[in-house]
Amino acid sequence: MQCWMNGNYIAAEDLRISPFDHGFLYGLGFFETFRTYNGKVLCWEAHIERLQAALAQYRIYMSYTEDDLLAVIEQLNVQAGGQDGYFRINVSAGDHGIGLQPTKYMEPNVIVFRKELLDTPRGKEKSAQWLETRRNTPERGIRVKSHHYGNNVLGRFEMPSLAEQEGFFLTEAGYVAEGVTSNVFWVKNDILYTPSLETGILPGVTRAWVIERARSLGIEVQLGLFTKEDTEQSSECFITNSVQELVPIRALENVQLLGNKGPIYLRLHETFVKEMEQG
Repeated sequence: MQCWMNGNYIAAEDLRISPFDHGFLYGLGFFETFRTYNGKVLCWEAHIERLQAALAQYRIYMSYTEDDLLAVIEQLNVQAGGQDGYFRINVSAGDHGIGLQPTKYMEPNVIVFRKELLDTPRGKEKSAQWLETRRNTPERGIRVKSHHYGNNVLGRFEMPSLAEQEGFFLTEAGYVAEGVTSNVFWVKNDILYTPSLETGILPGVTRAWVIERARSLGIEVQLGLFTKEDTEQSSECFITNSVQELVPIRALENVQLLGNKGPIYLRLHETFVKEMEQG
């Protein structure tokens, strides 16, 4: 895997980070994951704005511009023969020794990883289960996509396979939150439901796309605080993230669902694919 770090293209096996990087010592790092379509990043502005907001909150100053990063993404695809890829932009606070000494981070480590996309057919169904692990609360208001990923790891440990399953977190108060690597939607009586940001979930980029497109298609969308029982009474359920796109759920534990035959899922998925093909 070919990568880019701090201005240089480099093989993945040659990447090096100091153990004194505060991304390692204190988990002070942030990332975005996405894929390209015909060389272009879907919803790039939403991804970079979310990353920049997290960096600003923690006073990490990245000198690379949006155009710099887009050029790196394009070049990494070129080096891979022009194929679209799976990307992760990672920004860690940088080397500052042991102790919470600095009041700002001026020399972060910036890495762009690229790997091959899995050859997974669109519309492939997964099953879902409720997790025993409860969703933790974000450090401050809106959740950021950070190195603090232990809660997700504990949730993942409960499932035999992320390729075939997704686990749904509940909050401490018992409300439906999100998946281990996804946002969650379900349908009841032709209304599309999804948890609100009040639950402490990540404001997913594809989540925002689904909400906007659903409303433009005349589908009623309800955001709020919902229980397991609310979700289990649904006819359809699907999950979203920026790499897997829209993934239908065929069963939530013992509840059988419409999976990739769900009419609202099909409308949204068809719209999504059409937009990707049009670029």
